[in-house]
Amino acid sequence: MVPILDWGEFLQSPESFAAKLGRTCRDHGFFVIENHPVAAELIAQMFQQADAFFALPDAQKRPLAISNNPHNRGWAAMGTESLDETSGQIDQKQAFNVGFDLAPDDPRVLAGEPFRGVNIWPDLPGFKATALAYFDAVQSMGIALHRAFAADLGLPLDYFDAHFDAPMATLRMLSYPAVPSGEGIGAGAHTDYGSITLLMTDGAPGLQVKPRGQDWMDVPAVDGAFIVNIGDCLMRWSNRNYISTPHRVLAPPRARRSIAFFLDPNPDSVIEALPGTGESRYPAITAADYLRSRLDATYKPLGA
Repeated sequence: MVPILDWGEFLQSPESFAAKLGRTCRDHGFFVIENHPVAAELIAQMFQQADAFFALPDAQKRPLAISNNPHNRGWAAMGTESLDETSGQIDQKQAFNVGFDLAPDDPRVLAGEPFRGVNIWPDLPGFKATALAYFDAVQSMGIALHRAFAADLGLPLDYFDAHFDAPMATLRMLSYPAVPSGEGIGAGAHTDYGSITLLMTDGAPGLQVKPRGQDWMDVPAVDGAFIVNIGDCLMRWSNRNYISTPHRVLAPPRARRSIAFFLDPNPDSVIEALPGTGESRYPAITAADYLRSRLDATYKPLGA
């Protein structure tokens, strides 16, 4: 069963929360957080804006295609992703990505640094403002969670702060069409690439996880709660003290919507075994190089 944690305990008894969180990250890598700090009204507004975007004709979305953007921003059309690298099964979903927001004249943008491009926006009233407000709120929650990770791992509470002051974070809106026959897959079996993922769903079924040595199981839908999971980057960083867990989205019987926030470290952060975690199981790699290696295996050319 996927554990359910209470953000109120994080605020009132951080040591107790960190201990529970640590056990969960070692045993499951997946958990639910209720009573979190992100406002319900903001979440509702983000779903409304995502619905408005996905309702646009493909001809209006095509100029925003992620396949034309080297910085992982924009629209991923139906049939352009295959998350299950083993089977090659094509995902039945579309998505829109928003990255860490930078101005066109930012020195990092002008220098062409990896994952340091400008966001591209649909011409929809309120879309940009809502997306950036949601991005900031969930990023703050994700950084706070890393303080709990630090406490559990015996590190200074602010250990991770410098690695997330300009992160390669991605806000991803997702839309899965209804598939009454149940054929195919919404999103193929995979582990996430980054440090952590914070996922909000509309309650529609479909998300499943596969803990080590167990069969696929449904993730509980707790109204208004975030589903959080450890990504491969944090698994490497923690030297496999924490685990990333395979998950998938079945082809849903009714249309399904979700909003994922992938929190990756700064591009130049070196991902190597954290102090006190033992002999390193992985070679050191920058966060940008690791993310690029994973994304290159996921995307297919538009129209392929």
